[in-house]
Amino acid sequence: MTTTNKNKAVFFDRDGTLNVDVAYLHRPEDFIWIEGAKEAIKYVNDKGYLAILVTNQSGVARGYYPEEDVKAVYDWMNNELAKIGAHLDALFYCPHHPNGKIPAYTKICNCRKPNTGMVDMACEAFKIDRSKSFFVGDSDKDMECATRAKVRGIRYEKGNLLTCVKEFVAK
Repeated sequence: MTTTNKNKAVFFDRDGTLNVDVAYLHRPEDFIWIEGAKEAIKYVNDKGYLAILVTNQSGVARGYYPEEDVKAVYDWMNNELAKIGAHLDALFYCPHHPNGKIPAYTKICNCRKPNTGMVDMACEAFKIDRSKSFFVGDSDKDMECATRAKVRGIRYEKGNLLTCVKEFVAK
């Protein structure tokens, strides 16, 4: 008889958690890492957690930038993380907004935080054990998403993200 081991994960919000929140960030040259963010990702990598990025990207629905820009920033982030031996395992993003300008993305969906669609998709794709997983975010929507998704929420408010993450992960 074979038992399936489930993965544990740390879900990271992007804007305001991993990077300084710049309105509708979509270019790597505008990305500024939060203090300790790269090290926090490396820490969870080293502790055996999947590091998964979950981010609302309403700028796509609003017509400010295409989905390719979201993916390009993610790829740039992973290139920067690789320099310290870290990585993000996956990107889940919501390009929708009910007040968008691009019809294909203008809708109410189940993936836009605080809804749990992105976390649910990641849990299914990576066979994640929610009871051993965390969600790191800076907003009420992030914490509500964590609660709804049945993962432990870690509220980042300011300071070094690594210090914040270490208080909760792998205790």
